[in-house]
Amino acid sequence: MNASAQISSANFRLLEAFKALGDTLRFRIVRLMQQDSFGVLELCELFEVRQPAMSHHLKVMVEAGLLCSRREGNSLFYRRMLPDQTDNPDALRSLYGLIDDVELGADIEKALAVLRKTRTERSVEFFQKNSERFRSQQDLIAGYGEYGDSIAEAVRALPLSKDLWVEVGSGEGELLEELSEEFAQVIALDVSVELLEKARSRLGVNAGIEFVHSELRPDAYSGQADLVSCNMVLHHVASPADLITTMAETLKPGGFLLLTDLASHDQEWARESCGDIWLGFDREELLAMASKAGLHSHSEQYLALRNGFRVQVLIFEK
Repeated sequence: MNASAQISSANFRLLEAFKALGDTLRFRIVRLMQQDSFGVLELCELFEVRQPAMSHHLKVMVEAGLLCSRREGNSLFYRRMLPDQTDNPDALRSLYGLIDDVELGADIEKALAVLRKTRTERSVEFFQKNSERFRSQQDLIAGYGEYGDSIAEAVRALPLSKDLWVEVGSGEGELLEELSEEFAQVIALDVSVELLEKARSRLGVNAGIEFVHSELRPDAYSGQADLVSCNMVLHHVASPADLITTMAETLKPGGFLLLTDLASHDQEWARESCGDIWLGFDREELLAMASKAGLHSHSEQYLALRNGFRVQVLIFEK
């Protein structure tokens, strides 16, 4: 029997991955997807490649087991194949490590910053224009009353100090109203001035809460928080993986991240009605992002809702 006939299917797939990565553009695409997902047209813009050529390259990488695709409404988005979803996870994990040691390149970094800014501006613009009707639209998907008790109970059960809580995307302040008095200090962040004002009105004068009109920025509260929460926000942000990394950096060692968001769904109307960038997330995708950020899974809950949506409540420990 010759050598090639002895190669297992898993190793043969790895050989196909090596062949695919022999093309510089494909290598750079896999490097780009270290912590994010991209649509075909976004990739065309980033690399200045026409769509037919880009689609061909993506097909090659999907067949090699490097990428997987997911339909978001009328668009296909691509991300890296998660190692644990393959038959050779250790080899793929090692391969990604080698790829990630290579610099992405100043040209792509610059184009990527523009893309993420555009994503963010669209989301912020939606909230600025729709703050008055956002609550009613959001309730069509997942009203706070349907999952609020679950996340409040989950927080109360955590073995944490309660010196500082950072709430990312505080909205109208429902969770703040429930838990803020249990913490010495609370930072409530939101990109919408209107929603922050509604939260202030709901909570009244509370010396322990600081309302900040901003997204969570790296190093703003680095290593200070006992708890960071992000409830039904992640599907609105330009780069979910970057936000998870920033939230992890905000935590003290032994602190907890409470992440509540939608499971993957196919209801495109949520983009127009609720300003969603992403149609939910796969559990494995969120776990992988958190792991890269240095977080460990603490607990998981999954709550079925009306209209075919499902909320996942994930708690991670640093």
